[in-house]
Amino acid sequence: MDASGENLSLKRIKVLIAKLGLDTHWRGAITVAHILKNAGMDVLYLGNSMPEDIIEAVIDEDPQVVGLSSLGGAHLSLGEKVLELAKTHNLHNTKVYVIGGVIPPDDEQKLLKIGYDLVFGANATEQEIINGIKNKLSEKGLLTI
Repeated sequence: MDASGENLSLKRIKVLIAKLGLDTHWRGAITVAHILKNAGMDVLYLGNSMPEDIIEAVIDEDPQVVGLSSLGGAHLSLGEKVLELAKTHNLHNTKVYVIGGVIPPDDEQKLLKIGYDLVFGANATEQEIINGIKNKLSEKGLLTI
């Protein structure tokens, strides 16, 4: 159930995808957006966005999933800022936060520790991404599978 009492299994999963900061590598984010759309999810692609813009869009659009793409190295600094703002607005436990891209293995654990629900490297498969999102939504009580 979501905050309005609606069962999310009866409506489509809404995903907001953004490129973190000024990272100009867009192919991965666009590919994941298409994968999720083909899996039946509603996808809103923001393009390049700073943390404040991302959280503003989360407030305005109310997605169940927030997916960030980072290939330019800002995944720790800007990625942490996104979660800080989400917590400030009481949005952290009501969403699934996903980050992906070319992320060093040591940084994957750091991202999980600061609060990301899922971290996907460049070699993640379509099924890993789709199943990971659905499983995390279910774990957080936001989706019944």
